[in-house]
Amino acid sequence: MKVMEIRDKFAVDCLQLVERPDQVPGPGQVVLKMRAFSVNYRDLLVVNGVGRWKPPLGRVPVSDGVGIVVATGNGVSRVKVGDRVAPIFYPNWLDGRVAGGKMGQALGGAAADGVLAEYTLFDDVSLVHVPAHLTDEEAATLPCAGVTAWSAVIALGDIRPGDSVVVLGTGGVSIFALQFARFLGARVIVTSSSDQKLVRAKELGAAEVINYKTDPDWPKAVMELTEDIGADYVVDTVGGLKEAIAAVRLGGTVALVRLLIGVTSEVDLVAFMGKCARVEAVDVGSREMFEAMNKAIAFHAMRPVVDRVFGFSELREALNYLREARHFGKVCLRA
Repeated sequence: MKVMEIRDKFAVDCLQLVERPDQVPGPGQVVLKMRAFSVNYRDLLVVNGVGRWKPPLGRVPVSDGVGIVVATGNGVSRVKVGDRVAPIFYPNWLDGRVAGGKMGQALGGAAADGVLAEYTLFDDVSLVHVPAHLTDEEAATLPCAGVTAWSAVIALGDIRPGDSVVVLGTGGVSIFALQFARFLGARVIVTSSSDQKLVRAKELGAAEVINYKTDPDWPKAVMELTEDIGADYVVDTVGGLKEAIAAVRLGGTVALVRLLIGVTSEVDLVAFMGKCARVEAVDVGSREMFEAMNKAIAFHAMRPVVDRVFGFSELREALNYLREARHFGKVCLRA
């Protein structure tokens, strides 16, 4: 079977399509024929060998995909041949809160191979059925970006109708966060450097938008839009905690989701304490959260936003497209 590997050294240009032996399921295991994949900013960190995301060479990248069950081992009860399912990001985090034993073996990174292969092998407990109304590409966006946004906005957010929620950017997690916050009746404020993307955000339900290129002091703009109170909730997909804290209200919450501008951030501790704010780091979520999210997506007939679809062997092009921040929503690959 064909798989994509990081070969020779860590760089997008060193991705290579290779052959591996076919997968055979053991007890409790399932073989999937993969149908579609989606890429995340984390995949760039993995492929480039950055920090804690650096894998051994030969790693199969990409954590998010959807496939059809084509073979099962003895004792499999959660799925059957023909089912369309997605592997969860953390195979051992089935339910409950975070814990050491649950957070290992994240797919497509330092600890385990990812899903960019013709066929993949998983324990049946780490698989989730995806909503029937979604295309394969739409379903492939759910395991990391979708669950991360669900965890930030729904599982941890305590957001109520009428609350103001700031979403930074218009990438995959951000657009999911906008859509989920709208489920709750929140007033969503979206930031971007592109007026064209902000128009699309308003079409998805954003109440207000801020172009941080033409209005770089976006926290001040948030204060003006909220009558100098500040946002109830900020979904920080950038990693600029100082600005996120400046934008949040007294007693509000910042969900730290991504590190797009670096692995460190300056924080004004006096301002932070003065806000009596809470910062919650979000690292994807559990199978239980994934399943709850899928029920909500099916109920609302929500569709993830897919910006562009590349071919199976075009991961290099897809990652470069992602790195250039040309996308709105998710970037996908088709098997």
